[in-house]
Amino acid sequence: MQNPNEDTEWNDILRAKGIIPAKKEKGITEDEIVDILESTIDNKTGRGGNNLEDKDLDELDELEDEEDERVLLEYRKKRIAEMQALADKSKYGDVREISASDYVQEVNNAGEDIWVVLHLYKPGIPLCSLIDQYLSNLARKFPTTKFLKSVSTTCIPNWPDRNLPALFIYHNGNMMKQIIGPIELRGMKLSEAELEWMLGQVEAVPTKIKEDPKPKVRDVLFSTLRGSNDSEDVNDSDDW
Repeated sequence: MQNPNEDTEWNDILRAKGIIPAKKEKGITEDEIVDILESTIDNKTGRGGNNLEDKDLDELDELEDEEDERVLLEYRKKRIAEMQALADKSKYGDVREISASDYVQEVNNAGEDIWVVLHLYKPGIPLCSLIDQYLSNLARKFPTTKFLKSVSTTCIPNWPDRNLPALFIYHNGNMMKQIIGPIELRGMKLSEAELEWMLGQVEAVPTKIKEDPKPKVRDVLFSTLRGSNDSEDVNDSDDW
């Protein structure tokens, strides 16, 4: 049987009479798409055919310089936009005191894509003072994060002292994490780097600390043993 898709006069007559269906158009192949794209790029950049072969070295250098300049300009525009966006967010830099009446406005309505760290504290509690000192430093280091503090019973009536200090972390007005009490906050041995790491785990600050900087038990034991050995050495030398 004759192929109805063949280009013959007989098939053309049959198609005209409606006896056989119209010829199916052959789809473009992947290789043909690649060839079209490459040809388009070559025509736009002047690299197709003999265009480049006709240019001398100075003209080729000029083309390369223009391309480099275009790429650098695009990169510069992108970096300026990124820096402007960062500058718009970098509007905090300190720890602000709030009361219960400020809570909704300062925390829940802080703004889109704004991280808020709220410290509940009471004067006279040493660990609260330590946390406050660390947060002041971190606020200057990460000015895109909004750091707040409030006296616990002023902000939340009947908040127990045993749950102080407490950190509430919000993003887009939603509570993301709570770190409550001296045990979760590691007591007076807490370092600023540890607190930064803890906030970074929630992405409240863009920290570069990726591992918990808290000294490992093995390191502490090793330091203790090493200290004991040093003392023995000193005693032995005295005896000698």
